[in-house]
Amino acid sequence: MNGPEDQLTVAHRRDASGTPASRTVADLLRTAPVIGRAEMTVRQAAALMTERGQDYVVIPLAEGRHGLVTDADIRARVVAAGRGADTPVGEIVDGPALVIDHRTSTVDALTELLDRGLRVIPVCDETGRVLGVIGAGDFVADPAGASMPLREQISRSRSVAELQSHARRIPQLVADLVRRDRPAHEVTRVTSLIVDAVVQRGLALVVDSRPGVDPASYTWLSLGSNARREPVLSSDVDSAVVFDDALDPASHTAYREAFAELDEVLRGAGIAVDANGAVASKTLFSRSRSAWRTAIRGWVDEPLENKGMIFTSLILDGRALRTAGTEHVPGDEMIAALRADPRTMRLLLEESLATRARLRTVRDVLTGRAGTFDLKSHALTPLVNIARWAALSVDSTEVNTRARLRAASGSPMLSDDDATTLLEVFDVLQRMRLRYQVARFDRGEAPTDVVEMKRLSPLDRSLVGQAVREIAGVQQRMANMSQYQVNR
Repeated sequence: MNGPEDQLTVAHRRDASGTPASRTVADLLRTAPVIGRAEMTVRQAAALMTERGQDYVVIPLAEGRHGLVTDADIRARVVAAGRGADTPVGEIVDGPALVIDHRTSTVDALTELLDRGLRVIPVCDETGRVLGVIGAGDFVADPAGASMPLREQISRSRSVAELQSHARRIPQLVADLVRRDRPAHEVTRVTSLIVDAVVQRGLALVVDSRPGVDPASYTWLSLGSNARREPVLSSDVDSAVVFDDALDPASHTAYREAFAELDEVLRGAGIAVDANGAVASKTLFSRSRSAWRTAIRGWVDEPLENKGMIFTSLILDGRALRTAGTEHVPGDEMIAALRADPRTMRLLLEESLATRARLRTVRDVLTGRAGTFDLKSHALTPLVNIARWAALSVDSTEVNTRARLRAASGSPMLSDDDATTLLEVFDVLQRMRLRYQVARFDRGEAPTDVVEMKRLSPLDRSLVGQAVREIAGVQQRMANMSQYQVNR
C-alpha cells in the first residue's frame, strides 16, 4: 500500500476559493457604453469621448450590427488623412465590428481580443443591445488576465536574450493558475496565448529582421496542441509556413534557415520544438500556396500514400498565427476537399478510431511499465481524434477540441450524450494532466504525460479508468454506426 507521501499533489493558493471557476464578460463590465450616431460629426464624437472619459464610440448600423470608432481611428483616418472635424462619423466607422455575447467566458473574450489585435470589443445581450465594451485593461483583475503582464513583456522584448528570459517564466505562470484551481481549458488557453506571443516576437527578432526577408510573403501556421489551444508543460511547438506564390522559390532556403534559427531561440526559451520534424524549418512544412494545394489534393486522393493520413491530421489542426493575406489557409482548403470525397472521409474515420483508448498495452506489460499510464497516447489522443473527425463531418472549421465536440454534438456519428460525455472526460483528463505535471515541476522533475499510477490519488486512479471506458465506448459506437451506414 502506498502512503500519502508517495502521491503527487499540488498545493492550492489560499485566495483561490474567492474566485468563481467560471466568469463571463458580463462580470467585467463597469461603465455604461458610449453610443453615438452615424450622422454625428467627428468633432461631436470626440467631444462625447472626452465627456465620458472613454476612447471609443459605438455606432449602431443597419440590421442590428454595430460599428466602432476609437480615438486611434480619428487620428489615423481624420487628422493624418487631412479630413475635417465636420466629417460624418459614418464615413470613417470601421464596421461591422466584432461583438460578443455577454455570456462569453472571459478567457474566450481575451483570446478574441488578442488574436485580432483589437483595442475594445462591444458586449451585447441576447437582443443585440450593447451593454458595454471590454478592453485589455478590464482583464487585469481576472484570472484569465494573469498572463497579460508577461505577454506584454514578451511582446516588447528588445533582444533574443530578453525574450528567452521572459519566456522561461511560462511554467511558473502555468503552475500558479493550477494552484488557483482554474479550469483546465482556461489554463491551456492562457498558455497558448503566451506561446503565441513568444513565437511572434521571435519571428520579428530573428526572421523578419533578416535582409531579404519580407514578412508579408509568408503565413505562419501553429500546429498541434498549441494550435488547438491545449498545450501543457510537456507540449512542444509544431509549425508550418505558406509562402506567397509571388516569392521566388530560390529564396525559400534562406527563409527556412531563418526559421531554424527561431527553433533554437525557442529551445533556449525552454519551449520544446517538435522532435519529429513538423516545423517550418523543414521542406515538408514550408511550401508555396500552390504547392500546398497540390499536396493536399494528393493526400485526399491517395490518403494511404506518402503519410497522407498523418499530414492530413496535422494540417486540420493548423491555426494561422500570422497571415500574409486574406486567402484561406491549408486547413480550410483541406476541409473542403475532404468533404467532397466520402471514400477518404471513411478512411480518415477508420484511422481516427484505430488508436484505441486503453489502460495498458501488451508492450507496457512486456516492458515492465504496467504500473504507468500514458494520458496522452492512451486517452487524450483517441479523444482528440474523435473530435477532429466529428467536426470535419459537419463541415466545422473549429480547431479546439472542446469547440469541435460542441460543433458536432447531435450529428449522425456523435450524439448529444456522447459529445457531452467526451467534453467532461476531456476536462477531467486535462485537469489531471496539468496537476500531475505541475506537481512534478514543483519537485524538480521533468513534466511528462506518462503517470505512475501509484502516485495518483485513489480518486484520480478511478477517474482514469472511467475516462478510458467512456472514450472506448464512444469509439465502439462510432465504429458500429460506420459499419451500419456502409451496409445499408
